[in-house]
Amino acid sequence: MNEIRELERAIEEITAVAERFGLDFFPMRYEICPADIIYTFGAYGMPTRFAHWSFGKMFHKMKMQYDLGLSKIYELVINSDPCYAFLLDGNSLIQNKLIVAHVLAHSDFFKNNVRFSRTHRDIVESMAATAERIRECELEYGTEEVEKFIDAVLAIQEHVDASIIRPPRRRPEDDRSETGRLGRTSGGASTGASMGASGEASLGGSGGSAGRISGRPKRSGAGAAPGPAGARRLRSPYEDLWELDGLAGGNGNAPGQSTNGASGAGGSANGSSANGSARKFPPRPEKDLMLFIEEHSTILEGWQRDIMTVLREEMLYFWPQIETKIMNEGWASYWHIRIMRELDLTPDEAIEYAKLNAAVVQPSRYTLNPYYLGLKIFEDIEKRWGREKIFEVRELDSDISFLRNYLTKELVEELDLFVFQKEGTEWKITDKNWENVRDQLVYSRVNGGFPYLVVENGDYEGKGDLYIKHQYEGIELDIKYLEKTLPYVQQLWGKRVHLETVVEDRPALFTYDGHKHYRRFL
Repeated sequence: MNEIRELERAIEEITAVAERFGLDFFPMRYEICPADIIYTFGAYGMPTRFAHWSFGKMFHKMKMQYDLGLSKIYELVINSDPCYAFLLDGNSLIQNKLIVAHVLAHSDFFKNNVRFSRTHRDIVESMAATAERIRECELEYGTEEVEKFIDAVLAIQEHVDASIIRPPRRRPEDDRSETGRLGRTSGGASTGASMGASGEASLGGSGGSAGRISGRPKRSGAGAAPGPAGARRLRSPYEDLWELDGLAGGNGNAPGQSTNGASGAGGSANGSSANGSARKFPPRPEKDLMLFIEEHSTILEGWQRDIMTVLREEMLYFWPQIETKIMNEGWASYWHIRIMRELDLTPDEAIEYAKLNAAVVQPSRYTLNPYYLGLKIFEDIEKRWGREKIFEVRELDSDISFLRNYLTKELVEELDLFVFQKEGTEWKITDKNWENVRDQLVYSRVNGGFPYLVVENGDYEGKGDLYIKHQYEGIELDIKYLEKTLPYVQQLWGKRVHLETVVEDRPALFTYDGHKHYRRFL
């Protein structure tokens, strides 16, 4: 009991110091947990998440490393209101003091960084409800059937769109009112009176669309007569800006349309015939693969859409942590150092703290330590612009802008950063130019480090096939991984799935039809 009272007094003191520094965090809840519980939370990502074999696999790996003394989780902190922090049973008092200072800074980051502004703060209760819903599905449809479906969803869970600002999504009534509407070109020719197989109103030959279509209404050409048929109510004064990408040709006509009303041949992803009567679906590339399949797949049952929706919501909760990993850990490290300096530590405590802190923020020989890199960048920002600036950066930036804007030549040289790759059987340094090093780090954080995929066509060749395009940026996809993932996408979509990427500097198309893989260069 004396240890608990000492920890409670330390928490009060550290909280007061953090508040004096200007940190603004959620109300905190601390719990001391044994290693089995801590590592279960670490493997599942949350205390109340649904059961799945992949979490058990991760638990076994993490717990084995702990048992062998290869790694140790001192704490876990949950982005919620109130904010929960779980401390490892057996931590010394000084270890818990450092951890409390560290998690207070994490909580401040969760509360104030713009990337977290849309996350659910009641996530613990929400995930508990999700776990209960999945258990009910297992009882009704069978554990094996539900697990097989969750396997497929988890295979593409990173492919969501967590953008803070997105174009407004079309309402279903907008799509219905657009169906059958005639547009005019400058030559007066009709652009098509009804939606074809790749139009917005239907999804191939399997009936109507399963959900709403995120579409863009037709814009009349230069010769269109004013009146209700060409009118469109803007829900914001800037909404029409989202349509500029489709009018980049400069002739005022619909995309892919010539001035005399005839349509040109479709591209590889369009898969449309030369008559041009069908509009592209979706009208613009869709990054959110999870949402697109959930809304437009023609084979998903109601319980499957329900599970896919809640798993997507969970991924959207985790996504800000993925795209701010360096900043978040750097911020927490920066503040735990400064808070600990304010405490009256005994000589033994000071030595123990110095060892523990060195283990947290030391550079790694094998990989990039986000605690160390983030800490050094924040300290450099403070040295150049003052402490007020780091609060501004904490609020507005993500890892990409953080690295691009504040990783300087001096820092790259001080931290001895370089680009390396394997040549033959040896790893060799290939570049030490500071700008190339910075850009390589930025590229590694784009889309959280995952491949950037977009849905180009949900009705490829008018057959209801799904056409996905990899936004190639110099890094090829792992073909073995790709061909193991495509069957999961096909399982969710129900028809053939195509993925366009680049292999050996040549565009290539991978296809899976439910039975066999196909590859060809384009």
